[in-house]
Amino acid sequence: MPGKGVNGRKRHLLVDIQGWLMAVGVTAASVQDRDGARWLLSQLPGGCKNLRKIWVDGGYSGRLLDWVAVRFKFYLAVVLRPKQTKKFVLLPRRWVVERTFGWLNHSRRLCKSYERLTRTDETWIYIAMTRLMLNHLA
Repeated sequence: MPGKGVNGRKRHLLVDIQGWLMAVGVTAASVQDRDGARWLLSQLPGGCKNLRKIWVDGGYSGRLLDWVAVRFKFYLAVVLRPKQTKKFVLLPRRWVVERTFGWLNHSRRLCKSYERLTRTDETWIYIAMTRLMLNHLA
């Protein structure tokens, strides 16, 4: 994930269409995106049973698409940048998760990786998102 701002870690987020967090997984940076997504999708909570379509970037394509088609009711829609363009192009629905990463980077504890355990990083992401959601309600 470009611009993640954390050395040695990758954050895999599943967000709804408004950018609110549904699931999170933190892995070592050496783990491929497809493997991280497979782990995240296998850990989905019960509230995600009504999902029908998940937009993902090109790093999540390949065998992951077949694995999801066999195991789940939803499917992954890969959003790729047009090959003929060299400039910035706003991709559909890709900006939603990037905005969520931006929201999370406002938290001092998440701007760098201070934790030894990936589970602790996940917990801090849930805490930061809970704070953001409560501020939105107020």
